Formats: sequence, structure tokens, C-alpha cells
Amino acid sequence: MDLMRPLAVVVALLAVWAAAAEGFDILQILGKQDEFSQFCKLLNETHLAGDINRDRTITVLAVANGDMGHLTSGHYSLGTIRHILELHVVADYYDEKKLKQLSHGATAASTLFQRSGFAPGMAGYVNITQHRGGKVTFIVDDAADSVKPVTFVKQIESHRYDYSVLQVSSVLSSPEAEAPVAPPAPVNLTDLLSKKYCKSFAGLLAADAKAFDTINGTKDTALTLFCPVDAAVAAFLPKFKNLTAKAKTAILLYHAVPDYYSMQFLKSNKGEVTTLATTSVAKKDYTYEAQTEADTVTLDTTVTTSTIQATVRDDDPLAIYAVSKFLQPKELFKSKTKDLAPAPAPEGAKKKTKKKPGSTSTAAAPSGDEAADGPAADDSADDAADKAGAAPSPLVRWVTAVATVAAVLALVA
Repeated sequence: MDLMRPLAVVVALLAVWAAAAEGFDILQILGKQDEFSQFCKLLNETHLAGDINRDRTITVLAVANGDMGHLTSGHYSLGTIRHILELHVVADYYDEKKLKQLSHGATAASTLFQRSGFAPGMAGYVNITQHRGGKVTFIVDDAADSVKPVTFVKQIESHRYDYSVLQVSSVLSSPEAEAPVAPPAPVNLTDLLSKKYCKSFAGLLAADAKAFDTINGTKDTALTLFCPVDAAVAAFLPKFKNLTAKAKTAILLYHAVPDYYSMQFLKSNKGEVTTLATTSVAKKDYTYEAQTEADTVTLDTTVTTSTIQATVRDDDPLAIYAVSKFLQPKELFKSKTKDLAPAPAPEGAKKKTKKKPGSTSTAAAPSGDEAADGPAADDSADDAADKAGAAPSPLVRWVTAVATVAAVLALVA
């Protein structure tokens, strides 16, 4: 009996950890029910869905299609709609049980609108009140007396202490959130890159119409661009010139991500990054790993490891970061990890010098019209150091889980 208790605790903790590691996708959760299709559509169009998915300890107050009211009338700009929707994202965890057990029967909770910096005073807070009979209502703080609170309808899905998705009876009203939002000033991508760190990379983009049009056409919706600094472009240019036209386009698109990643998000999250090359080149992966070590963000392609040197722009929906090296995809160049264990030399043959991780390697021969681009450029010594110091995220998660289990066992022993 004494042994079963700690074992049960360990199993429960591992289950919680595994569920949290799987991630959270608000569009996938609400997409299971057609009645929330309009709410999902606006979350997607305003890019708020991505921010919700990246957050933790969060409650989403979803509204069914028939209760969306003026939010779908076409009266508001996307900027204003985003602010209104931000009122429906509470920066705390509330499930049905917690709502009906509120201390003193009421509380004020901060929302993403408050966090956005556009909410004056208490306009970004929502008052949650429990009434007799189990009824629970939500209303924006400082709302006019004529504004009616919205009512909790049901719990859609929750993961305890992590995220919760609830249905409410209608859209929350707030004059501050509904205020007109001026459209962002147009961004000239070439000028922006040329003025800060990335003039050479801007020149390569401008010379490739397909890559430029694809990247430039994405910047107003959601784009993160990792531009190599001028010195990195100069070092890689001899290899770049030997690539075919198709490979040149692919490697330029490889530096662009069709999503907005703030610096804060990059530093607090690890994982695989999908690029515009991934979505543009059939049957090719074109991804890499983004990791953080000692407050430094690294991008590991398995061929090169590049670090973010400076922020060129970080303003939703566009983020541009200057990186230390040209990102070389494993689809065009031989991965360093494949050189870690070279085959032994045949007996009698002259011994070859064993290669070390991060040493010079020859480029893999791409198939089709992505012709081989010649010998791979020399990787600097800090490539190997960066690579060795960047533990893969699954390992980090398992180490964390094991440490947690060990602590629990110590407590219950």
C-alpha cells in the first residue's frame, strides 16, 4: 500500500506533464464544433489565435455564431476586432468548478487587452460574478450602467491550471476596445533591411522575384524574417552563386517564417520552425530548430547554427532579426550530424583523418534541378560549441519530468 501511493502520484504527474507538452491549439479545440466557426475565423484573421496558443494559464471566452452580433457586421477594422477579442482572453485559469467556487462570489481578472497596452485604467479587466443558483456573469470593468453582463453557458474544454475554453452568451462590450484603430503604415521591406544590418541580403531578395514576392506578400499578415548580416552573406556568397535558380529561391525562403514570433516568444519557447520554403517546395522539409541558451536565441539547421545578433523590427505582424550566419538547409547541404561517425578505413589503405563535429564537409548532391552547389563552406569552431551546448527540447522536457518525479518521491517517501 505504501509503495502504490508514490507510484500513483508519479503516474499522475507524468500524465499531466505529457498532456501539457502536447501543446494547445484554440482553433483546433473550437473547430470541433461548427457553432464557433465565426469566432475561429476572427481569431485567425486577427492573428490572436497564435498569441493564445503561445500563452499559458489562460481562459478563452468563446461566443457562438448566433451570438456574435455587431462583431461580424463589417463595421470594425481587424485592429479593433482584435482588441474586442482580447477582452475574451483572460490571463488566468477558470474552469466551471472554479467559477462556481469564487472567493467572496466575485473577482476581477486581467485580459490580453489589458496586456496590449491599449486599455486605459481598468478597461482591460473583466469582473466575474457568481450569483445565486449557480449563474456566473462577465462584464468589463468600468462598463456603463446600460451595458448588460454576458453569462457563462458551458465549459468546452480545459486542462487544469493550464488552459480553459468556456462559452459565454454574447460579446463583451467596451468603448475602449471598440475604438477605431488606425491601419499600420506600409512597410518597404527592401528599405528596412538595407538600413539595418541586412543590405546584402536585401540585394539577394530583390534579385529573386519569386522569393521577394512571396516574402513581401506575407509581411502584412504574419512574417518572421531571419536576415543574415552582411558579413555572413559575404562568406556564403561563393556557394550561393553555384546554386541553381530553384535552389537560390528555396534558400532565401528558408529564412522566412509564415508566422509572427516576438523576441519574448523565441526566448521562452523551443521547437521546430516551419518556413516559407517548407510550404513552397514540394516534398521537402526545410525546417530548423529554434532554441535558447543563456538568453541567446539559436537557429540550428543541422548544417549550421546561427544566433540572433539584433532586432531589426518586432511589431506584430512583422518581426525581422539579424542573424550571424546564412541558414543552410539539410536539403541542399550535408548535415554535420551525419559526419559524427565516419566509416573505418579498409585494411591496408591509408588512414584518413577523422572529422570532428562542425568540421568542413562536402555538400550533399541535391536531386533534380536543385543541382549540387560545390563544397560546403567551412563551419567556424563556434558552430560545434553552439551545437553541443544546445540540448534538444524533448531531452529537456524529459529531464524536467524526471526531476519532478524525483522530488515527489522524496516528499511521499
